[in-house]
Amino acid sequence: MRTPNDPTATAAALLPLLGGPANITSVAHCMTRLRVGLRDRTLVQDEALRALPAVLGLVTDDETYQIVLGPGTVARVTPEFEALLTTATAATTADELASRGAELKEAGRQRNATPGKVLLRRVANIFVPLIPALIGCGIIAGLNGLLINLGRLDAITPALAAIASGFMALIAVFVGYNTAKEFGGTPILGGAVAAVIVYAGVAKVTAFGMTLAPGQGGVLGALAAALLGTYVEKWCRSWVPEALDVLLTPTLTVLLTGLVTLYALMYAAGELSSAIGTGANWLLSTTGAFAGLILGGLFLPLVMLGLHQALIPIHTTLIEQQGYTVLLPILAMAGAGQVGAALAVYVRLRHDQSMRTTIKSALPAGLLGVGEPLIYGVSLPLGRPFLTACAGGAAGGAFVGFFAMLGDKVGSTAIGPSGWALFPLLAGSGGLAMTAAIYAGGLLTGYAVGFGATYVFGLGPAVRGGLGAAAGGTVSGTGSGTVSGVCDASESQENARGGNRTP
Repeated sequence: MRTPNDPTATAAALLPLLGGPANITSVAHCMTRLRVGLRDRTLVQDEALRALPAVLGLVTDDETYQIVLGPGTVARVTPEFEALLTTATAATTADELASRGAELKEAGRQRNATPGKVLLRRVANIFVPLIPALIGCGIIAGLNGLLINLGRLDAITPALAAIASGFMALIAVFVGYNTAKEFGGTPILGGAVAAVIVYAGVAKVTAFGMTLAPGQGGVLGALAAALLGTYVEKWCRSWVPEALDVLLTPTLTVLLTGLVTLYALMYAAGELSSAIGTGANWLLSTTGAFAGLILGGLFLPLVMLGLHQALIPIHTTLIEQQGYTVLLPILAMAGAGQVGAALAVYVRLRHDQSMRTTIKSALPAGLLGVGEPLIYGVSLPLGRPFLTACAGGAAGGAFVGFFAMLGDKVGSTAIGPSGWALFPLLAGSGGLAMTAAIYAGGLLTGYAVGFGATYVFGLGPAVRGGLGAAAGGTVSGTGSGTVSGVCDASESQENARGGNRTP
Protein backbone atom coordinates (compact mmCIF):
# COMPACT_ATOMS: atom_id res chain seq x y z
CA MET A 1 0.00 0.00 0.00
CA ARG A 2 1.33 3.45 -0.83
CA THR A 3 2.06 5.89 1.97
CA PRO A 4 1.39 9.63 1.57
CA ASN A 5 4.34 12.01 1.28
CA ASP A 6 4.90 14.90 3.65
CA PRO A 7 2.70 17.99 2.98
CA THR A 8 5.42 20.03 1.30
CA ALA A 9 6.39 17.22 -1.08
CA THR A 10 2.76 16.50 -1.87
CA ALA A 11 2.04 20.15 -2.65
CA ALA A 12 5.15 20.37 -4.83
CA ALA A 13 4.06 17.28 -6.75
CA LEU A 14 0.51 18.52 -7.26
CA LEU A 15 1.27 21.96 -8.69
CA PRO A 16 2.90 20.98 -12.02
CA LEU A 17 0.39 18.19 -12.60
CA LEU A 18 -2.42 20.76 -12.34
CA GLY A 19 -0.93 22.76 -15.19
CA GLY A 20 1.37 24.97 -13.16
CA PRO A 21 0.66 28.12 -11.16
CA ALA A 22 -0.64 30.06 -14.15
CA ASN A 23 -3.42 27.51 -14.57
CA ILE A 24 -4.75 27.93 -11.00
CA THR A 25 -7.47 30.54 -10.42
CA SER A 26 -8.52 29.65 -6.88
CA VAL A 27 -7.60 27.36 -4.00
CA ALA A 28 -9.86 26.10 -1.20
CA HIS A 29 -10.35 22.97 0.82
CA CYS A 30 -13.06 21.16 2.73
CA MET A 31 -12.53 18.38 5.26
CA THR A 32 -11.19 15.92 2.71
CA ARG A 33 -10.58 17.66 -0.63
CA LEU A 34 -8.24 20.24 -2.08
CA ARG A 35 -10.36 22.24 -4.55
CA VAL A 36 -8.75 24.32 -7.26
CA GLY A 37 -10.21 26.50 -9.96
CA LEU A 38 -8.62 25.94 -13.36
CA ARG A 39 -8.19 28.11 -16.41
CA ASP A 40 -7.61 25.20 -18.76
CA ARG A 41 -8.84 21.76 -17.71
CA THR A 42 -6.90 20.06 -20.52
CA LEU A 43 -3.57 20.91 -18.87
CA VAL A 44 -4.31 18.65 -15.89
CA GLN A 45 -2.59 15.25 -15.85
CA ASP A 46 -5.27 13.05 -14.29
CA GLU A 47 -3.43 9.75 -14.32
CA ALA A 48 -0.26 11.22 -12.87
CA LEU A 49 -2.30 12.82 -10.08
CA ARG A 50 -3.99 9.51 -9.29
CA ALA A 51 -0.59 7.89 -9.01
CA LEU A 52 0.57 10.23 -6.25
CA PRO A 53 0.75 8.41 -2.89
CA ALA A 54 -1.34 11.02 -1.02
CA VAL A 55 -4.17 11.18 -3.57
CA LEU A 56 -7.26 9.13 -2.70
CA GLY A 57 -9.34 10.15 -5.68
CA LEU A 58 -10.29 12.88 -8.16
CA VAL A 59 -13.66 14.61 -8.56
CA THR A 60 -14.67 17.26 -11.09
CA ASP A 61 -17.70 19.51 -10.82
CA ASP A 62 -18.79 22.53 -12.83
CA GLU A 63 -16.60 24.98 -10.93
CA THR A 64 -13.66 23.18 -9.34
CA TYR A 65 -11.24 20.32 -9.74
CA GLN A 66 -11.20 18.34 -6.50
CA ILE A 67 -8.34 16.19 -5.21
CA VAL A 68 -9.35 13.85 -2.39
CA LEU A 69 -6.55 13.80 0.18
CA GLY A 70 -8.47 12.90 3.33
CA PRO A 71 -9.04 14.83 6.58
CA GLY A 72 -5.91 16.02 8.33
CA THR A 73 -3.82 15.60 5.19
CA VAL A 74 -5.75 18.21 3.20
CA ALA A 75 -5.49 20.73 6.04
CA ARG A 76 -1.70 20.36 5.98
CA VAL A 77 -1.21 20.23 2.23
CA THR A 78 -3.38 23.26 1.36
CA PRO A 79 -1.23 25.91 3.11
CA GLU A 80 1.88 24.44 1.51
CA PHE A 81 0.19 24.44 -1.89
CA GLU A 82 -0.90 28.06 -1.45
CA ALA A 83 2.61 29.07 -0.40
CA LEU A 84 4.12 27.42 -3.47
CA LEU A 85 1.52 29.06 -5.66
CA THR A 86 2.25 32.48 -4.19
CA THR A 87 5.99 32.05 -4.67
CA ALA A 88 5.65 30.71 -8.21
CA THR A 89 3.36 33.52 -9.35
CA ALA A 90 5.28 36.36 -7.70
CA ALA A 91 7.09 37.12 -10.97
CA THR A 92 3.92 37.06 -13.04
CA THR A 93 2.03 40.32 -13.38
CA ALA A 94 -1.60 40.56 -12.36
CA ASP A 95 -2.55 41.61 -15.87
CA GLU A 96 -1.07 38.46 -17.38
CA LEU A 97 -2.86 36.25 -14.90
CA ALA A 98 -6.14 38.04 -15.39
CA SER A 99 -6.10 37.97 -19.14
CA ARG A 100 -5.15 34.34 -19.64
CA GLY A 101 -8.25 32.22 -19.95
CA ALA A 102 -10.63 34.92 -18.65
CA GLU A 103 -12.97 34.46 -21.56
CA LEU A 104 -13.12 30.67 -21.15
CA LYS A 105 -13.70 30.99 -17.43
CA GLU A 106 -16.58 33.40 -17.92
CA ALA A 107 -18.15 31.23 -20.60
CA GLY A 108 -17.94 28.21 -18.32
CA ARG A 109 -19.48 30.10 -15.44
CA GLN A 110 -22.39 31.31 -17.55
CA ARG A 111 -23.00 27.81 -18.86
CA ASN A 112 -22.92 26.05 -15.50
CA ALA A 113 -24.17 28.65 -13.02
CA THR A 114 -27.78 27.52 -12.92
CA PRO A 115 -29.80 29.05 -10.05
CA GLY A 116 -30.10 25.73 -8.24
CA LYS A 117 -26.38 24.98 -8.38
CA VAL A 118 -25.44 28.48 -7.29
CA LEU A 119 -27.86 28.38 -4.35
CA LEU A 120 -26.61 25.00 -3.12
CA ARG A 121 -23.01 26.08 -3.49
CA ARG A 122 -23.66 29.18 -1.44
CA VAL A 123 -25.46 27.21 1.25
CA ALA A 124 -22.44 24.93 1.47
CA ASN A 125 -20.07 27.91 1.61
CA ILE A 126 -21.96 29.26 4.62
CA PHE A 127 -22.28 26.09 6.68
CA VAL A 128 -19.38 23.83 5.73
CA PRO A 129 -16.72 26.02 7.43
CA LEU A 130 -18.63 25.48 10.70
CA ILE A 131 -18.34 21.70 10.58
CA PRO A 132 -14.96 21.34 12.36
CA ALA A 133 -16.30 23.23 15.38
CA LEU A 134 -19.51 21.18 15.30
CA ILE A 135 -17.48 17.98 15.33
CA GLY A 136 -15.16 19.07 18.12
CA CYS A 137 -17.95 20.39 20.33
CA GLY A 138 -20.11 17.37 19.54
CA ILE A 139 -17.44 14.91 20.65
CA ILE A 140 -16.87 16.87 23.85
CA ALA A 141 -20.62 16.93 24.50
CA GLY A 142 -20.79 13.17 23.99
CA LEU A 143 -17.85 12.61 26.36
CA ASN A 144 -19.48 14.85 28.94
CA GLY A 145 -22.76 12.97 28.69
CA LEU A 146 -20.95 9.68 29.19
CA LEU A 147 -19.19 11.00 32.30
CA ILE A 148 -22.47 12.27 33.73
CA ASN A 149 -24.19 8.94 33.11
CA LEU A 150 -21.32 7.10 34.79
CA GLY A 151 -21.22 9.54 37.68
CA ARG A 152 -17.53 10.25 37.12
CA LEU A 153 -15.47 13.47 37.35
CA ASP A 154 -18.32 15.60 38.69
CA ALA A 155 -15.95 18.53 39.19
CA ILE A 156 -15.07 18.78 35.49
CA THR A 157 -18.38 17.98 33.75
CA PRO A 158 -19.73 21.56 34.16
CA ALA A 159 -16.58 22.86 32.46
CA LEU A 160 -16.96 20.36 29.63
CA ALA A 161 -20.61 21.38 29.23
CA ALA A 162 -19.58 25.02 28.89
CA ILE A 163 -16.90 24.19 26.34
CA ALA A 164 -19.25 22.02 24.28
CA SER A 165 -22.17 24.47 24.40
CA GLY A 166 -20.39 27.77 23.85
CA PHE A 167 -20.15 27.43 20.08
CA MET A 168 -23.76 26.31 19.69
CA ALA A 169 -24.93 29.25 21.79
CA LEU A 170 -23.30 31.64 19.31
CA ILE A 171 -23.58 29.66 16.08
CA ALA A 172 -26.04 32.22 14.73
CA VAL A 173 -23.27 34.84 14.77
CA PHE A 174 -20.96 32.64 12.72
CA VAL A 175 -23.75 31.88 10.24
CA GLY A 176 -24.45 35.59 9.89
CA TYR A 177 -20.76 36.35 9.34
CA ASN A 178 -20.40 33.68 6.64
CA THR A 179 -23.67 34.66 4.95
CA ALA A 180 -22.63 38.29 4.54
CA LYS A 181 -19.22 37.20 3.32
CA GLU A 182 -20.75 34.84 0.76
CA PHE A 183 -23.26 37.36 -0.61
CA GLY A 184 -20.88 40.30 -0.90
CA GLY A 185 -21.62 42.20 2.31
CA THR A 186 -19.37 43.17 5.19
CA PRO A 187 -18.94 39.97 7.23
CA ILE A 188 -18.80 41.69 10.62
CA LEU A 189 -22.09 43.47 9.91
CA GLY A 190 -23.65 40.12 9.05
CA GLY A 191 -22.45 38.80 12.39
CA ALA A 192 -23.75 41.90 14.17
CA VAL A 193 -27.32 41.62 12.90
CA ALA A 194 -27.35 37.86 13.52
CA ALA A 195 -26.14 38.45 17.09
CA VAL A 196 -29.46 40.13 17.81
CA ILE A 197 -31.07 36.69 17.68
CA VAL A 198 -29.00 35.24 20.54
CA TYR A 199 -28.92 38.37 22.74
CA ALA A 200 -30.63 37.74 26.09
CA GLY A 201 -32.38 41.13 25.95
CA VAL A 202 -34.75 40.02 23.18
CA ALA A 203 -36.82 38.42 25.95
CA LYS A 204 -38.18 41.93 26.60
CA VAL A 205 -39.44 42.30 23.01
CA THR A 206 -42.94 41.28 21.93
CA ALA A 207 -43.76 40.41 18.30
CA PHE A 208 -47.05 39.07 16.93
CA GLY A 209 -48.47 39.02 20.44
CA MET A 210 -45.75 36.79 21.87
CA THR A 211 -42.56 37.45 23.79
CA LEU A 212 -39.42 36.54 21.90
CA ALA A 213 -36.93 34.06 23.30
CA PRO A 214 -33.13 34.31 22.88
CA GLY A 215 -32.06 32.09 20.00
CA GLN A 216 -35.54 31.95 18.48
CA GLY A 217 -35.23 31.26 14.76
CA GLY A 218 -31.71 29.86 15.19
CA VAL A 219 -29.47 29.49 12.17
CA LEU A 220 -32.31 30.04 9.71
CA GLY A 221 -33.14 33.37 11.30
CA ALA A 222 -29.46 34.31 11.32
CA LEU A 223 -29.12 33.43 7.65
CA ALA A 224 -32.19 35.51 6.74
CA ALA A 225 -31.08 38.45 8.89
CA ALA A 226 -27.57 38.53 7.45
CA LEU A 227 -28.89 38.19 3.90
CA LEU A 228 -31.27 41.10 4.46
CA GLY A 229 -28.45 43.07 6.06
CA THR A 230 -26.28 42.53 3.00
CA TYR A 231 -28.94 43.97 0.69
CA VAL A 232 -29.58 46.89 3.04
CA GLU A 233 -25.86 47.62 3.13
CA LYS A 234 -25.60 47.58 -0.67
CA TRP A 235 -28.66 49.81 -0.92
CA CYS A 236 -27.16 52.30 1.51
CA ARG A 237 -23.88 52.42 -0.35
CA SER A 238 -25.78 53.26 -3.56
CA TRP A 239 -26.93 56.64 -2.26
CA VAL A 240 -25.04 57.59 0.92
CA PRO A 241 -22.35 60.23 0.20
CA GLU A 242 -18.83 58.89 0.48
CA ALA A 243 -17.99 61.31 3.27
CA LEU A 244 -20.78 59.89 5.41
CA ASP A 245 -20.57 56.27 4.31
CA VAL A 246 -18.41 55.10 7.21
CA LEU A 247 -20.99 56.43 9.68
CA LEU A 248 -24.38 56.02 8.02
CA THR A 249 -24.07 52.72 6.16
CA PRO A 250 -23.21 50.45 9.11
CA THR A 251 -25.64 52.30 11.37
CA LEU A 252 -28.57 52.00 9.00
CA THR A 253 -27.66 48.42 8.12
CA VAL A 254 -27.69 47.27 11.73
CA LEU A 255 -30.68 49.41 12.74
CA LEU A 256 -33.04 48.58 9.86
CA THR A 257 -32.08 44.93 9.66
CA GLY A 258 -32.20 44.59 13.44
CA LEU A 259 -35.74 45.94 13.62
CA VAL A 260 -36.96 43.65 10.85
CA THR A 261 -35.19 40.72 12.51
CA LEU A 262 -36.87 41.38 15.87
CA TYR A 263 -40.35 42.11 14.60
CA ALA A 264 -40.58 39.64 11.73
CA LEU A 265 -37.68 37.31 10.96
CA MET A 266 -37.21 35.81 14.44
CA TYR A 267 -40.87 34.86 14.65
CA ALA A 268 -41.06 33.49 11.10
CA ALA A 269 -37.77 31.60 11.32
CA GLY A 270 -38.75 30.24 14.73
CA GLU A 271 -41.96 28.83 13.30
CA LEU A 272 -40.06 27.30 10.38
CA SER A 273 -37.41 25.79 12.66
CA SER A 274 -40.09 24.29 14.88
CA ALA A 275 -41.81 22.85 11.82
CA ILE A 276 -38.55 21.22 10.68
CA GLY A 277 -38.03 19.61 14.08
CA THR A 278 -41.62 18.51 14.37
CA GLY A 279 -41.65 17.19 10.82
CA ALA A 280 -38.47 15.16 11.26
CA ASN A 281 -39.73 13.63 14.50
CA TRP A 282 -43.13 12.85 12.98
CA LEU A 283 -41.57 11.35 9.88
CA LEU A 284 -39.46 8.89 11.84
CA SER A 285 -42.03 8.17 14.55
CA THR A 286 -44.80 7.48 12.05
CA THR A 287 -43.12 6.15 8.92
CA GLY A 288 -39.65 5.43 10.26
CA ALA A 289 -38.84 2.25 8.37
CA PHE A 290 -40.18 3.57 5.07
CA ALA A 291 -38.56 7.00 5.56
CA GLY A 292 -35.25 5.31 6.38
CA LEU A 293 -35.56 3.13 3.29
CA ILE A 294 -36.03 6.16 1.03
CA LEU A 295 -33.45 8.40 2.69
CA GLY A 296 -30.77 5.72 2.96
CA GLY A 297 -31.37 4.52 -0.59
CA LEU A 298 -31.36 7.89 -2.29
CA PHE A 299 -28.50 9.57 -0.49
CA LEU A 300 -25.71 8.37 -2.81
CA PRO A 301 -27.53 9.72 -5.90
CA LEU A 302 -28.17 12.99 -4.04
CA VAL A 303 -24.45 13.25 -3.34
CA MET A 304 -23.61 12.58 -6.98
CA LEU A 305 -25.92 15.44 -8.00
CA GLY A 306 -24.64 17.78 -5.30
CA LEU A 307 -28.13 18.06 -3.80
CA HIS A 308 -27.05 16.82 -0.37
CA GLN A 309 -25.82 20.34 0.42
CA ALA A 310 -29.44 21.40 0.95
CA LEU A 311 -29.57 19.16 4.03
CA ILE A 312 -26.82 20.98 5.92
CA PRO A 313 -29.07 23.77 7.34
CA ILE A 314 -31.63 21.12 8.32
CA HIS A 315 -29.01 19.11 10.22
CA THR A 316 -27.77 22.27 11.91
CA THR A 317 -31.29 23.32 12.88
CA LEU A 318 -32.05 19.92 14.40
CA ILE A 319 -28.77 19.93 16.37
CA GLU A 320 -29.53 23.43 17.63
CA GLN A 321 -33.08 22.47 18.63
CA GLN A 322 -32.77 18.93 19.93
CA GLY A 323 -29.06 18.48 20.56
CA TYR A 324 -28.67 16.02 17.67
CA THR A 325 -29.83 15.38 14.12
CA VAL A 326 -31.86 12.22 13.59
CA LEU A 327 -31.29 12.30 9.83
CA LEU A 328 -27.52 11.87 9.68
CA PRO A 329 -27.29 8.28 11.05
CA ILE A 330 -29.88 7.17 8.50
CA LEU A 331 -28.09 8.90 5.63
CA ALA A 332 -24.81 7.40 6.83
CA MET A 333 -26.17 3.97 5.93
CA ALA A 334 -25.46 4.82 2.28
CA GLY A 335 -21.77 4.48 3.10
CA ALA A 336 -22.39 1.06 4.65
CA GLY A 337 -24.07 -0.14 1.46
CA GLN A 338 -21.09 1.15 -0.49
CA VAL A 339 -18.67 -0.81 1.70
CA GLY A 340 -20.72 -4.00 1.34
CA ALA A 341 -20.85 -3.60 -2.42
CA ALA A 342 -17.08 -3.10 -2.61
CA LEU A 343 -16.47 -6.25 -0.55
CA ALA A 344 -18.65 -8.25 -2.93
CA VAL A 345 -16.72 -6.94 -5.92
CA TYR A 346 -13.50 -7.89 -4.17
CA VAL A 347 -14.74 -11.46 -3.67
CA ARG A 348 -16.21 -11.93 -7.14
CA LEU A 349 -13.36 -10.42 -9.18
CA ARG A 350 -10.67 -12.72 -7.81
CA HIS A 351 -8.50 -12.42 -10.90
CA ASP A 352 -8.72 -8.64 -11.26
CA GLN A 353 -5.74 -7.62 -9.16
CA SER A 354 -5.99 -3.96 -10.16
CA MET A 355 -9.56 -3.63 -8.87
CA ARG A 356 -8.80 -5.66 -5.75
CA THR A 357 -5.83 -3.40 -4.98
CA THR A 358 -8.04 -0.33 -5.35
CA ILE A 359 -10.62 -1.82 -2.99
CA LYS A 360 -8.03 -2.78 -0.39
CA SER A 361 -6.64 0.74 -0.47
CA ALA A 362 -10.01 2.49 -0.32
CA LEU A 363 -11.87 0.20 2.09
CA PRO A 364 -10.42 1.61 5.35
CA ALA A 365 -11.51 5.09 4.31
CA GLY A 366 -14.97 3.76 3.40
CA LEU A 367 -15.38 2.15 6.82
CA LEU A 368 -14.64 5.53 8.39
CA GLY A 369 -17.17 7.33 6.24
CA VAL A 370 -15.08 8.68 3.35
CA GLY A 371 -16.73 7.24 0.27
CA GLU A 372 -15.08 8.95 -2.71
CA PRO A 373 -12.42 6.32 -3.35
CA LEU A 374 -14.99 3.52 -3.40
CA ILE A 375 -17.54 5.47 -5.42
CA TYR A 376 -15.16 6.69 -8.11
CA GLY A 377 -12.79 3.78 -8.00
CA VAL A 378 -15.21 0.87 -7.78
CA SER A 379 -18.98 1.26 -7.97
CA LEU A 380 -19.39 3.92 -10.65
CA PRO A 381 -16.86 2.47 -13.11
CA LEU A 382 -18.60 -0.91 -12.85
CA GLY A 383 -22.13 0.52 -12.98
CA ARG A 384 -24.38 -2.00 -11.26
CA PRO A 385 -22.56 -1.95 -7.91
CA PHE A 386 -23.58 1.68 -7.48
CA LEU A 387 -27.24 0.62 -7.57
CA THR A 388 -26.72 -2.34 -5.28
CA ALA A 389 -24.83 -0.07 -2.88
CA CYS A 390 -27.96 2.11 -2.79
CA ALA A 391 -29.95 -1.02 -1.91
CA GLY A 392 -27.64 -1.64 1.02
CA GLY A 393 -28.05 1.96 2.16
CA ALA A 394 -31.84 1.60 1.92
CA ALA A 395 -31.80 -1.54 4.08
CA GLY A 396 -29.59 0.05 6.71
CA GLY A 397 -31.75 3.17 6.75
CA ALA A 398 -34.90 1.09 7.15
CA PHE A 399 -33.30 -0.72 10.11
CA VAL A 400 -32.52 2.52 11.94
CA GLY A 401 -35.88 4.01 10.97
CA PHE A 402 -37.74 0.97 12.31
CA PHE A 403 -36.33 1.52 15.79
CA ALA A 404 -37.25 5.20 15.56
CA MET A 405 -40.86 4.08 15.13
CA LEU A 406 -40.47 2.14 18.38
CA GLY A 407 -39.26 5.26 20.18
CA ASP A 408 -35.52 4.59 20.08
CA LYS A 409 -34.22 7.45 17.95
CA VAL A 410 -30.59 7.58 16.89
CA GLY A 411 -28.98 10.96 16.31
CA SER A 412 -25.63 12.66 15.82
CA THR A 413 -24.48 15.66 17.81
CA ALA A 414 -22.54 16.99 14.81
CA ILE A 415 -22.55 16.70 11.03
CA GLY A 416 -19.71 15.38 8.96
CA PRO A 417 -18.43 11.96 10.00
CA SER A 418 -20.22 8.75 9.18
CA GLY A 419 -19.36 5.06 9.24
CA TRP A 420 -17.42 4.00 12.33
CA ALA A 421 -16.25 7.59 12.83
CA LEU A 422 -19.79 8.57 13.85
CA PHE A 423 -19.82 6.46 17.04
CA PRO A 424 -18.25 9.18 19.26
CA LEU A 425 -20.97 11.61 18.15
CA LEU A 426 -23.99 9.38 18.70
CA ALA A 427 -26.86 10.48 20.92
CA GLY A 428 -30.45 9.36 21.13
CA SER A 429 -33.60 8.82 23.15
CA GLY A 430 -32.80 5.31 24.34
CA GLY A 431 -29.45 5.76 26.11
CA LEU A 432 -25.94 5.52 24.74
CA ALA A 433 -25.74 1.70 24.71
CA MET A 434 -29.04 1.27 22.87
CA THR A 435 -28.22 4.10 20.45
CA ALA A 436 -24.84 2.60 19.59
CA ALA A 437 -26.35 -0.88 19.21
CA ILE A 438 -29.02 0.36 16.79
CA TYR A 439 -26.51 2.30 14.73
CA ALA A 440 -24.15 -0.70 14.64
CA GLY A 441 -27.05 -2.90 13.59
CA GLY A 442 -27.85 -0.51 10.76
CA LEU A 443 -24.24 -0.57 9.57
CA LEU A 444 -24.15 -4.36 9.64
CA THR A 445 -27.46 -4.50 7.74
CA GLY A 446 -26.11 -2.09 5.13
CA TYR A 447 -22.91 -4.11 4.78
CA ALA A 448 -24.80 -7.39 4.45
CA VAL A 449 -27.45 -6.23 1.97
CA GLY A 450 -24.93 -4.24 -0.08
CA PHE A 451 -22.70 -7.32 -0.22
CA GLY A 452 -25.51 -9.76 -1.02
CA ALA A 453 -27.18 -7.61 -3.66
CA THR A 454 -23.86 -6.94 -5.37
CA TYR A 455 -22.72 -10.55 -5.17
CA VAL A 456 -25.93 -11.80 -6.81
CA PHE A 457 -26.97 -8.94 -9.09
CA GLY A 458 -24.14 -6.41 -9.22
CA LEU A 459 -21.74 -8.02 -11.67
CA GLY A 460 -22.79 -9.29 -15.07
CA PRO A 461 -20.99 -12.07 -16.94
CA ALA A 462 -19.08 -9.58 -19.09
CA VAL A 463 -17.58 -7.86 -16.07
CA ARG A 464 -16.72 -11.13 -14.35
CA GLY A 465 -15.16 -12.35 -17.57
CA GLY A 466 -12.74 -9.51 -17.98
CA LEU A 467 -14.33 -6.07 -18.26
CA GLY A 468 -13.80 -5.69 -14.56
CA ALA A 469 -10.08 -5.65 -15.18
CA ALA A 470 -10.50 -2.86 -17.66
CA ALA A 471 -12.58 -0.88 -15.21
CA GLY A 472 -10.09 -1.54 -12.48
CA GLY A 473 -7.24 -0.47 -14.70
CA THR A 474 -8.73 2.97 -15.18
CA VAL A 475 -9.00 3.64 -11.50
CA SER A 476 -6.05 1.79 -10.03
CA GLY A 477 -4.54 5.03 -8.87
CA THR A 478 -7.58 6.38 -7.05
CA GLY A 479 -6.60 5.92 -3.51
CA SER A 480 -4.81 4.56 -0.56
CA GLY A 481 -4.52 5.23 3.12
CA THR A 482 -6.93 5.46 6.02
CA VAL A 483 -8.90 8.62 6.52
CA SER A 484 -12.02 9.58 8.41
CA GLY A 485 -14.78 12.06 8.76
CA VAL A 486 -16.27 14.96 6.94
CA CYS A 487 -17.18 17.41 3.68
CA ASP A 488 -17.94 18.46 2.85
CA ALA A 489 -17.11 19.17 6.09
CA SER A 490 -16.94 19.31 4.52
CA GLU A 491 -17.29 19.21 2.20
CA SER A 492 -15.25 23.29 1.38
CA GLN A 493 -16.25 26.48 0.23
CA GLU A 494 -17.33 24.96 -3.09
CA ASN A 495 -20.20 22.69 -4.05
CA ALA A 496 -19.10 19.04 -3.89
CA ARG A 497 -20.23 16.25 -6.10
CA GLY A 498 -18.89 13.16 -4.46
CA GLY A 499 -18.60 11.10 -1.36
CA ASN A 500 -21.10 10.06 1.28
CA ARG A 501 -19.57 11.84 4.21
CA THR A 502 -21.55 15.04 4.71
CA PRO A 503 -25.28 14.40 4.52
